[in-house]
Amino acid sequence: MSYHLIVIGAGNLGTFHAYHALTRGKKVLLLEKDAQPAEATVRNFGQVIPSGMAFDTWFEYGRESARLYRTLQQRTDLSVRANGSYYLASDDDELRLLEELSGLLRERDYACQVLTKVQCLAKIPTLNASYCTGGLWAAEDLSVEPRLMVHRVRTLLQRAFALDYRFNTAVIGCEVRNGQVEVRTASGETFRADHVAVCNGRDFNLLFPKLFAESGLKVVKLNMMETVPLTGVTLPGNILSGLSIRRYESFESCPSRHQIATPEWQRPYLEGGIHILFKQALDGSVILGDSHEYADVREAAQLDFSLRNDLNALILREAQRMMNFPTWQIQRYWAGYYGQTTDGGAFTQTIDERIHIATGIGGKGMTTGPAFARQRVESIFG
Repeated sequence: MSYHLIVIGAGNLGTFHAYHALTRGKKVLLLEKDAQPAEATVRNFGQVIPSGMAFDTWFEYGRESARLYRTLQQRTDLSVRANGSYYLASDDDELRLLEELSGLLRERDYACQVLTKVQCLAKIPTLNASYCTGGLWAAEDLSVEPRLMVHRVRTLLQRAFALDYRFNTAVIGCEVRNGQVEVRTASGETFRADHVAVCNGRDFNLLFPKLFAESGLKVVKLNMMETVPLTGVTLPGNILSGLSIRRYESFESCPSRHQIATPEWQRPYLEGGIHILFKQALDGSVILGDSHEYADVREAAQLDFSLRNDLNALILREAQRMMNFPTWQIQRYWAGYYGQTTDGGAFTQTIDERIHIATGIGGKGMTTGPAFARQRVESIFG
């Protein structure tokens, strides 16, 4: 059987490659090596935050992706919640950055509102007054449930567009033969297509290992955790900390970003790549984190399966300084992994005009993946 496009990898980026090809009337096969996507697409917060993206590159991808999530939510329940993001400043320097960011967002007609300390406390009753000096509400940001969303998109594509989806199908070979791409699986099957999109996440060993070893890509490991369901706690949207304000790319465009000093107490957090995010799930539990450890693709095994208690302790310490929850009982800890380029972009390459690699999108895949996938599919089919 032959297809217009075979997509290797059913995470967010691969699934939306399939979506955009299907909406162009193409016949698509989506292959996933595991029983279901199990990497960064489902191990993240589920925050869709265009307001945090770099303005010169990824902001518009984020805004377009948020529009697409809203559109698809009207067709089927993807778990999309249009509740915005709340950035909380812990000092006057961070508040100044929020005020500058609000101007940059308004220049781009992206709805936002600077909040006083009193307004922040009214919006977020569990917020500790001693932490907050003010905030910013980015009204158009979204949240989704990461363990639900991509599966529901795929189900919609199977039902409405006749997507051919096959799981537990590891691809071990991909090459152009006689004007088509031949894809070989570990179980001995062969599929053919006019084009193949390789959206392999952080799996750099099965296909084109030499290419990825020389790519300069990094593998990033994150520590994350989730509380038990919290009775009586309702977070109004995504919550981002002062550490996030000092880390997120959109703030690099703020005039004061490189004029503010780094408090000494933050240095262990910077060394661990830690900033604090909160996202409440549908059952009332709260996902919080995270940290960032880095390794070259060749040395990715250094980022093993263990969780670092010292990083988790720092995350919890700052989270407890921010919020007054009725309990801090953690029901699960986990590590997330993704590939990332050194310049904060994405790794793309086309082989023999028919094999199109797109990976290394970093931690912005949930926010920007749908629109970035559209651009990639347009480059494939014109």
